[in-house]
Amino acid sequence: AALANQLGARLVGTLYVLDEPTIGLHPRDTATLAGILQELAAQGNTVVLVEHDRQMMMAADYLVELGPFSGEKGGEVICAATQQQFIADRRSITARYLRGDDEISTPRSRRIGSGNFIAIAGACENNLKDIFIRIPLGMLVCVTGVSGSGKSTLVEDTLYRALARAFRVESLPIGKFRAIKGIEHLTGIKLIDQEPIGRTPRSNPITYLKAFDEVRSLFASERDALRRGLTPGHFSFNTTGGRCDRCEGSGVEKLEMYFFEDIYATCEACDGKRFKPDVLSIRYRGKTIHDVLQMTAEEALGFFSGSPKLTEKLHLLSSIGLGYLRLGQAATTLSGGEAQRLKIAAELKDSSAKNVLYIMDEPTTGLHVEDIKKLLAMLQKLVNSGNTVVVVEHNLDVIKSADWIIDLGPEGGAAGGQIVAEGRPEQVAKVEASHTGKFLASLLPNERVTHHRL
Repeated sequence: AALANQLGARLVGTLYVLDEPTIGLHPRDTATLAGILQELAAQGNTVVLVEHDRQMMMAADYLVELGPFSGEKGGEVICAATQQQFIADRRSITARYLRGDDEISTPRSRRIGSGNFIAIAGACENNLKDIFIRIPLGMLVCVTGVSGSGKSTLVEDTLYRALARAFRVESLPIGKFRAIKGIEHLTGIKLIDQEPIGRTPRSNPITYLKAFDEVRSLFASERDALRRGLTPGHFSFNTTGGRCDRCEGSGVEKLEMYFFEDIYATCEACDGKRFKPDVLSIRYRGKTIHDVLQMTAEEALGFFSGSPKLTEKLHLLSSIGLGYLRLGQAATTLSGGEAQRLKIAAELKDSSAKNVLYIMDEPTTGLHVEDIKKLLAMLQKLVNSGNTVVVVEHNLDVIKSADWIIDLGPEGGAAGGQIVAEGRPEQVAKVEASHTGKFLASLLPNERVTHHRL
C-alpha cells in the first residue's frame, strides 16, 4: 500500500531502498509488486532491492551479486551488470540458477506416508470458513495460498496450539475449531521458528548443538590440564571456576542504556576471551579454548577430524549452509534464518525422534536458492527419519518438492479462508481456481511421478 501511494505521489529523482520486500508474498503478489517497482523506475526514480526472489531478479534492469560465499568468504562484488550480462556471467552462483544450469530438482517420487492423519474439523478463527482439514502423516506437507488467505491462522494459531496444549508444551489461546483427531499417532509437536536460540552472548551454536561437551572433555584430558586439576567444568563459560569472573564467561559486559537499546563492550578483565589465564594456557593440538571458539564450523571440521561424535554435529552446520558461523558466535548476533536452521540441525542430531510433527512458517525467508536447496535436504531428512513436516510457504521450489499441498484462498482477507485445492503437487497444478496451481504448473515435469513408502 505504501508503494502504491508513492506511485500516486508522482515523485521524480527519488531513491527507494527495499530489503527483501517479497517476504510473505505469494508469487502472484510478487508479480504485482514487481510491476509497481518498474513503474516507479519508469517515472524517473531509482529502486534498489536486496532480494533473492527469481521473479524480482528477472524484473530488474541491473543486478549486483556479492559473494562468492557466506561469512568471511563473502563480501566481494562477483558481478555487477545489466540483466542480460549478469545472466551470462560464469562466476555468479545466482546466474547459474537463472540460466537453468543449476536447479532444485522436482522429486521423481512422492511419499505415500504412514496412512494416518491429523484431522481438524470446523476451523473458523479469523477468516477461516469453518473448514475441515486432513494432514497426512509421514510426509512433507506445504500449506500455501495468497497473502492473507489464512495459512498462519490455520497452522500456527489452530493446529500447533491445539497439539501443543495436548502435549503440554504450551497453553496459548487456540484458534476456534470443533474437533481434532489423530493425536494418538504422534509422539510430539515442535514449532521451529525464527526466534533467537538464546538471549545472552553465552548462548552460541556449539552449546546449542550440545557439541561443547566433547570439546571441553578433549581439553580436560590434556596432560597439562590433568596436572593442574582442571576438569571439563573449568572449560565451561556457564559455570564458575574457569570462566572469567567479571563477564561470567560471556566475553562482553552489558552497558544498560536508559533511552536506547543496551550495548555490549569487550570485557576488560579477559579481553573477550571468556576464561581465566590458567584455563587459556591449556592447548589442544596447539589451540586454546578461545582459539577453538573463534573457528568457523568448517575450520573446526578439519581440526577435530579425530573426534567422530564432534564432527558429526559440526557437519550438520555445514550441510545446512551454516559452515561459516563461528562456534562461539553469540546467539544475539544470529539472524532469524540462521537461528531457525540451527534449530533444524539440532533436531537432526537426534535420530531417535519418531512420529514428531514439525511446523515451520516460511523457513526460506532471507535464503538464497543455494541455501534453500540445503534446507530442503534437511527437511526431507526429518521426514525420512519417520516424522511429519508441515511448512507454510510461498517458495515454489519448496512447494514443488512437497508430498502434499493444502492451498487456501481463493483470495486474502474476507475472500480467503477456504480450501481451494489439496493433494499432490501434480493435482493442485490442475486446479484452475488455485493461484498456486497456476505458478506450479510451469515447474512440474510432464513425466509421471511415482509414489513410494519409506
